[in-house]
Amino acid sequence: MKYEMTIAGLKRELPVCVLNDNLAIGAFVMFGDVELTVACAKALLDKAPEFDYLVAPEAKAIPLIYEMARQKGLQDYLLVRKNKKAYMQGVFEVDVTSITTAGKQKLYMDAVDAAKMKGKRIIIIDDVISTGASLQAVEKLVIEAGGNIVGRMAVLAEGEAADRDDIIYLEKLPLFNPDGTVKE
Repeated sequence: MKYEMTIAGLKRELPVCVLNDNLAIGAFVMFGDVELTVACAKALLDKAPEFDYLVAPEAKAIPLIYEMARQKGLQDYLLVRKNKKAYMQGVFEVDVTSITTAGKQKLYMDAVDAAKMKGKRIIIIDDVISTGASLQAVEKLVIEAGGNIVGRMAVLAEGEAADRDDIIYLEKLPLFNPDGTVKE
């Protein structure tokens, strides 16, 4: 099953993946799609408020945040990691449960990155915002680091996330029934 949509002016077919007896989602993966990544980065930057740093959760948003930073001429961007690394010092951490990840996981931020955010204008970037759980976890880390969140942005807002007035996104992605039809 596939769902065709136009994102940042480009047509793409998203596989529809069944999660359970009542729900399926359109799988949006930018990895390997340079044309889409570049177009989405430009379209999001066109909508972005003024900011000092971009922050994104690992991993699917990495190509997007990289390209946004490159297009904006930034020297760095900040990532929230899914695993602690040996080089990370003074780690901040938060629990998160996402619609696309089985079970609870943790997100981590290095204190070096946290120090860069203190008092700065921060935009949180993700590929898709659905339940908002990952976004909320990143927000907690940014706030703990002393950052000022000025925007929450994603390529797609899935389901009810598209009704939120606190996120900026390019396109709405519907939720699906297991048979591939759009949920009403």
